[in-house]
Amino acid sequence: MNKKILTAALLGGLAFAQAASAQSSFDDRWYLTGSAGFNFQDSDRLTNDAPFVTLGLGKFVSPNWSLDFDLNYQNPNFDANQDLNWSQYGASVDARYHFIQDGRGWNPYLLMGLGYQKSEEEYSRINDRPGDRKDGNFAAKVGVGLQTTFEKRVAVRAEVAYRGDFDDKSIAAPDESWFGDVLASVGVVIPLGPPPAAPVVAPPPAAPSCADLDDDGDGVNNCDDKCPDSQPGQTIGPDGCPVPVSIDLKGVNFDFDKSNLRPDAVAILSEATQILVRYPDLRVEVAGHTDLCGKEDYNQKLSERRATTVYNYLTQNGVAASRLTGPIGYGESRPLEQTPQTFPACKSEKNRRTELNVQN
Repeated sequence: MNKKILTAALLGGLAFAQAASAQSSFDDRWYLTGSAGFNFQDSDRLTNDAPFVTLGLGKFVSPNWSLDFDLNYQNPNFDANQDLNWSQYGASVDARYHFIQDGRGWNPYLLMGLGYQKSEEEYSRINDRPGDRKDGNFAAKVGVGLQTTFEKRVAVRAEVAYRGDFDDKSIAAPDESWFGDVLASVGVVIPLGPPPAAPVVAPPPAAPSCADLDDDGDGVNNCDDKCPDSQPGQTIGPDGCPVPVSIDLKGVNFDFDKSNLRPDAVAILSEATQILVRYPDLRVEVAGHTDLCGKEDYNQKLSERRATTVYNYLTQNGVAASRLTGPIGYGESRPLEQTPQTFPACKSEKNRRTELNVQN
């Protein structure tokens, strides 16, 4: 049989062995291999071409590289000398580089191998002398092949290789120091154990909800914020929009020459405290004032005492001191009513007051 025709036929048989999809992940299980093929003997051996078999164990050591340990056996005949029997067996370590591509059920590979071959020759008579020999020698091979994936549990492998057999003690060809054989085979690759678990792919992080976002930093989440462009320092309502804030003390007034709070002043300050608690970003100045009666220095100190009284009330009822400016006394310098500065006309209750002046 023509060697080229036979080799093409073996490779063409791979069309029936292609799997449905490619080996897209690194499967590092150990596997068993077995193959059968034809050994096209070097013509210098004077032997017939013969079938051969292999048995091996291997695994992928990386996504593209596999490493196999193979045993082989072949037993060709001699046409020229029927009295001579010849057989050969050996072992090799074969490295294959697989050109793997996703979506493809088969993948080509390159083969490189090193091994040991042992030849046995037995003959009844040659050169008028009976005898036999058993010699081992180094061998190396290179080749190409195709292999299906493990998608169908068992992969199929087809291969053509050239093996250099460095045998310099052949009886049939005593003048040769090595022989080159062509090996064409088809085999199976059977992985051992269950397939590796598919990698767990973490789902992409969920997009943050508008309830978790506050783009303008006003303390109201984007879902509820009807004014998403509010500015720092503005007083913001629960809908995220700036609200006008005014604290109308309705006159926190004091008795003449006094700095203690009257009952009506306590009620007004209680309402002011609630407003300040409701709007935590609001800052106010605590300012005390007097009427126009008395000396200016005395009135200055009296206004400071009145401002301190209101300041202490606010801080004792839940308003942080960091939100308050003061206490500041303005004395008689900012009257609401311009009354005569003579007693008793100078005694204006509107001027005897403490104010909360909004700062922002």
